[in-house]
Amino acid sequence: MLKFIRCFKVFFITIIISLLWTHNSPAQVDKLYLLRTVAFYNVENLFDTENDPFIFDDDRTPTGNDKWTILKYEHKLKNLSRVISEIGGEISQLPPAILGVCEVENLKVLEDLVIQPALISYNYGIIHYDSPDRRGIDVGLLYQKDLFIPQHSQSRRLLIYEADDPSKRVYTRDQLVVSGLFEGEPMHFIVNHWPSRSGGEARSSYKRESAARLNRKIIDSLHQVDPYARIIIMGDFNDDPTNRSIRKVLGTKADKGKTGIGELFNPMESMLRKGMGTLAYRDGWNLFDQIILSHALLGNDYSTYQFYRAGIFNPEYLLTPSGQYKGYPFRSYDYGGYTGGYSDHFPVYVYLIKEVPVPLLLETLEGGY
Repeated sequence: MLKFIRCFKVFFITIIISLLWTHNSPAQVDKLYLLRTVAFYNVENLFDTENDPFIFDDDRTPTGNDKWTILKYEHKLKNLSRVISEIGGEISQLPPAILGVCEVENLKVLEDLVIQPALISYNYGIIHYDSPDRRGIDVGLLYQKDLFIPQHSQSRRLLIYEADDPSKRVYTRDQLVVSGLFEGEPMHFIVNHWPSRSGGEARSSYKRESAARLNRKIIDSLHQVDPYARIIIMGDFNDDPTNRSIRKVLGTKADKGKTGIGELFNPMESMLRKGMGTLAYRDGWNLFDQIILSHALLGNDYSTYQFYRAGIFNPEYLLTPSGQYKGYPFRSYDYGGYTGGYSDHFPVYVYLIKEVPVPLLLETLEGGY
C-alpha cells in the first residue's frame, strides 16, 4: 500500500510540475518532470541527555541548567521530525531527498531522529563526523537511500586562530563534503556551519571569511576535476547573502543568468532583498541559512536535475505564537526555559527538477519511488 501511495505521489507531482513549467492547458501536457527537494535545517542544539566529559554539554543534561530530560528530548525529536517531513511539501508532497543539518551533538541524535514515526518510512541514511567545536555541535547529512548513493565523504577541518592571539586556536565546526550518485547522476554536497558573530559582526568577520576560503578551495578542486560538477553548498553561514564572506570570498551571484562556468548562484540573495529571513534578532531578519548552487545546475539540459525554485519553510506552527517574540521562529528554549518549540531558525530548501521520458517515468512508477 505504501509503495502504491509513493507511486501515485510521483505521478501527481510530475503532472503538476509539467503544467507549471510548460504553461500548457491541463489537456495538453507535452513534458513530464520529476521533482526532488534538497533542504537545510539548523535544528537548534539537538543534544541527547547524557553528559559527555569531552564537550560542554553539561547544561543539556537532566541535572544541568536546562534540565534537559528524556521527555523534552523525545518531544524535540518529534517536533523536528514533523518539520522535516513537511519541508518542500507544497509541491513535492514528499520530504527532502537530501537534508543538511547543523547543531547536532553526535551520531546518536541523528539515529534517533530518522526513526521517528514521521520519517522512518523514508529510509534515511546518515553521514556524520565529530567536529572539534567546543560546544560539541556538528553538521550532518541525511539522505533517502532510495535516491542517493554516497561514494565518498570527508570532514574538512577549518583552522582559525584568534586575531589578537595567533597562538590560540578557535575550535569550530568542520565542513562536511559528500559526493555520490543522486538517482544515478554525480552530485556533491557541502554542509556548513560557519563561526558565529560572537564578539560582534565586524570583529568576527575574518573567521567566516576563512570558512568561505576553505569552501572555495573545496569547490575549485571539484571543478578542476569536472568543470560541470553539480555542487550544492548549504548551511548556516552566520552571514547574509550580501556579506563579504558570501558575495566576495565565496564569490556568489544573485542573477542566475549571469552565473558562468565555475561560478555559484545564490537564490537566497533576492529573498533577502525582499525582507525575508530565517532567524530574527532585535526586530530584524537575517537570512543566514542558505543553499547555493554551481553553474551546472542552472542550465537548460534537462537530461540532469536543474534548479527550479528556492524557499523558506515557515508555516504558522513554526512561529512564536505570542509574547515579546511573537512571529519569530518558535524555538525550543528561550530565556525563560523550555518552550516546547522547534528551532530558532527556519529551514530552507530548493527544488530540483528533471525531465523524464514517458517510458522512464513508467519504469520509475513500477519501481515504487
